[in-house]
Amino acid sequence: MAQGTDANRTVILTVDDDPGVSRAVARDLRRRYGEAYRIVRAESSESALEALRELKLRGDLVAVILADYRMPQMNGIEFLEQALDVYPAARRVLLTAYADTNAAIDAINVVDLDHYLLKPWDPPEEKLYPVLDDLLEAWRSSDHRPVPITKVVGHRWSARSSGVREFLARNQVPYRWYSCDEPEGRRLLAAAGQDEQRLPLVVTADGTALVEPEDPELADRVGLATTPTADFYDLVVIGGGPAGLGAAVYGASEGLRTVLVERTATGGQAGQSSRIENYLGFPDGVSGSQLTDRARRQAAKFGAEILTAREVTGLEANGAARTVRFSDGSAVAAHCVILATGVTYRQLAAPGADDLTGCGVFYGSALTEAAACQGHDVYIVGGANSAGQAAMHLAKGAKSVTLLVRGASLSDSMSHYLIQQITEAPNISVRTGTVVEAAHGSDHLEQLTLRDVESGHTELVDAQWMFVFIGAAPLTDWLEGTVLRDDRGFIVAGPDLTADGRPPAGWELDRPPYHLETNVPGVFVAGDARAESAKRVASAVGEGAMAVMLVHRYLEQS
Repeated sequence: MAQGTDANRTVILTVDDDPGVSRAVARDLRRRYGEAYRIVRAESSESALEALRELKLRGDLVAVILADYRMPQMNGIEFLEQALDVYPAARRVLLTAYADTNAAIDAINVVDLDHYLLKPWDPPEEKLYPVLDDLLEAWRSSDHRPVPITKVVGHRWSARSSGVREFLARNQVPYRWYSCDEPEGRRLLAAAGQDEQRLPLVVTADGTALVEPEDPELADRVGLATTPTADFYDLVVIGGGPAGLGAAVYGASEGLRTVLVERTATGGQAGQSSRIENYLGFPDGVSGSQLTDRARRQAAKFGAEILTAREVTGLEANGAARTVRFSDGSAVAAHCVILATGVTYRQLAAPGADDLTGCGVFYGSALTEAAACQGHDVYIVGGANSAGQAAMHLAKGAKSVTLLVRGASLSDSMSHYLIQQITEAPNISVRTGTVVEAAHGSDHLEQLTLRDVESGHTELVDAQWMFVFIGAAPLTDWLEGTVLRDDRGFIVAGPDLTADGRPPAGWELDRPPYHLETNVPGVFVAGDARAESAKRVASAVGEGAMAVMLVHRYLEQS
């Protein structure tokens, strides 16, 4: 097996099946280059290839590979040919005996050999080091710098590949995308011992290979916090959109032991917006990801814990404690809970749409797909602000963007400033009174059937990209039987609970519920999940802050 030292340095690898020669090569290399490079040696082609694959997965660089020509099972030329697939930029040196010089010369054309050395190479100061010095200088001049970054290998039309990219992007985890049919993608798959049948492959910055990872495993492996550090808090905030982040910032900054729990990524729907232009204090607009990143860092600065990829499945009132249960069976408790679960995009009820979700059909802006839309025709379903913001963003690179709107005009549901921008954009068109009747395609979206709502006339259009924004549904089903909701699933709170002049059923306190308090004392709601909320970023942040104020009032009187 390969042997080496400091894993943080660029590698020089040597392979020779003769243990004595192998040790001698490594000894001479360490004497000259050991301080600046990691010297890795192997005594068989198989173990050397295994070492190269491990180095590739970790993101380490290999500058030079020295291989003996005469080795069993796989000679040096055959080894270098396979090594070329893993590290195409590494300089290649063949160690040969005098009788094998013709093979070495032939290898120049086979594996683009950089040099061959005759054994023995004594003294190394004359025969080995000058050759290596030149090769290392040539390698350094090509500027191969290490990139400690997560790598994702997937297929363009793989729904899970798209989901992983979206998860990493929304959680501010830097990553690099490789298509499985590109050379580097194939090299990474081979290094991990995988093929194109199970995608995506995620290679973390430390070299760990994850095959088709689910969000909790992915979050844990890329360094996102997924487990609370304590069993009991002053405040648990459920949901990481603007309302939840606002509550976390104000709760932690005012001394409450606060933990925020988010099932996917902080930011909510607002975090997926390409540009928010009507938020106070940002006259030039701000992207949802920028606003989310600032809010997340602000909450962490004040000491709030932020847990990602944790799905909440239950809420219980146990005496003075409020217990939040997770899908894995674990739980965390607190004095108070703020429900900021937000909403999710409604699904398009058109035949074929479900099967093609993530394969050309996307819900939300899916900003990670914007680059792939360059030069293509894009369809957006919906007529509210989120659809308009996505249209403006995608229009920067798309050949055309078509907004499909069920209603008679945009003015009923979209802000005036967005309507003006869309009107002035030369490659955006709006089709009112139009719905998607069906989506067609085998492994990805290929066509749409559009229907005119008045005439019933249908039309078949070519389409590879469709982004859907057709309203939102609250993420509150898990509260059934605990927290009162209206007939659409939105949480009822404050004065709405006592509209008939009587407290809600089971209410035992001698005061009415506070403004954002639910029918469970000490459990509050903020943001889009609240019935009759304004569905705006500014109001959501304000409700998050107000909920914390009411938490303080509750704690003072408990």
